Amino acid sequence: MIAKKKFWCLAVAAGTVMTSVSIILAQTGDSTPVYLDPKRPIDERVDDLMSRMTLKEKVGQLNLPCVYVDELGRDIPAKAEACRKFTAGTYTQEIGPACGFFTLADEILKQGARQQAEYFNELQRIALTQTRLKIPVMQDEEGTHGAMFPGGTVFPEGLAVGSSFDLDLVKAIYAAAAAEARAVGVHMLSTLVMEVDRDPRMGRNEEAYTEDPCLYMRIGETIVRATQGYDISAPDKVIAVLTDFPTQSEPTSGLERGAIEVSDRSMRENFMPPWIGAITKAGGLGVMAGYPEIEDVPSHASVKWMNDVLRHEIGFQGVVESEGHGFRTMQYEHIVPTQKEAGLLGLRAGVDLNITYEPAYMGPLVESVEEGRVPISLVDRALRRVLEVKFRLGLFENPYVNVDHAIQVVHSQANQDLALRAGREGIVLLKNDKNLLPLKRDLRSWWESRRRIFLCKES
Repeated sequence: MIAKKKFWCLAVAAGTVMTSVSIILAQTGDSTPVYLDPKRPIDERVDDLMSRMTLKEKVGQLNLPCVYVDELGRDIPAKAEACRKFTAGTYTQEIGPACGFFTLADEILKQGARQQAEYFNELQRIALTQTRLKIPVMQDEEGTHGAMFPGGTVFPEGLAVGSSFDLDLVKAIYAAAAAEARAVGVHMLSTLVMEVDRDPRMGRNEEAYTEDPCLYMRIGETIVRATQGYDISAPDKVIAVLTDFPTQSEPTSGLERGAIEVSDRSMRENFMPPWIGAITKAGGLGVMAGYPEIEDVPSHASVKWMNDVLRHEIGFQGVVESEGHGFRTMQYEHIVPTQKEAGLLGLRAGVDLNITYEPAYMGPLVESVEEGRVPISLVDRALRRVLEVKFRLGLFENPYVNVDHAIQVVHSQANQDLALRAGREGIVLLKNDKNLLPLKRDLRSWWESRRRIFLCKES
């Protein structure tokens, strides 16, 4: 009976996709649009799709807004409806349909895996039936301690994971997080922090894994291989979005938006190894730009770091996301007076996706292109990167998820057991007071060992 139900769900999904394809054929008059042919190479499909897109549609695909921003509503019903309209391209007349959303499930889908999978399927149906080119949406959630949405398995934070020195454990954690995310309809896991812990004043130190660049290189490589695997179109794999390039872990002020004042040599020797492990060695496909200024240039505007080093030296071939309100960094650093100018600098530096509702990549960017201030080639460069990952994810062929499968995968007993194991392995002994360790072999239970620890503390 279960097998028949799953077959029926897949048949309905396939029928919806075929209906959408038929609509496109009728609208375009083509016998077989190249971008809808899975047998054609991805670069040809991207070229064909881009040739059909208007400027507003292109800029729309550069927006993956955080659902927690007030511009998408101030309560859950308003935000849910705004996401539907933004998917359809009717929420604003400034740009076309959105690329997708960031932190959607975490922000408004509080009821667990069933609601999450059903809502993400709904957005895909809107994209495939209510937009001109039927481009599927792509969803991104945070993933530093597991897929971060209600009901997802919560694993220990980065410092505890790093303290285990267990790469097999790291692999298991992020493979589980990727499987849970993809099961409900999420395609990217963000906040996979590649920043060495160097300054105790930083409030986000717990998200990182270690202060050791060598260990961090291996951890970064392991995380990406676990989340992305060797085929990101697989039903249990997602894109790893690595945070925050090139670093924000040793700012002069102790705040993540402060200036980084370290030498070029130190940057490469101490801060680049995690990125090299995750990107050069493992092929990570997502990067988030950092807040700080480096060499007097905010990261979001730095051609050197976001393009020359990241893409040409390290070999990154994926998409770069902005940080939350990251384009504002150029304004409060007094580099530019408005978001319109910030969009030009960000696009030129190599930031592909806007994850907040900032004007930099919305109407003002359309105006800048029409006015000749921004070359359309820069928009196309970013758009190509976005569409390539959508094709590689297999979204044009398999946009929907199986709701029953999502319920089985998310917060499974196996993942709960893994979280407990991770918590135990991450325990660090700071001081062996009164020679408590090693524990005696004749202890009757784990609970008795806990009792003896407490008695030791009380004495």
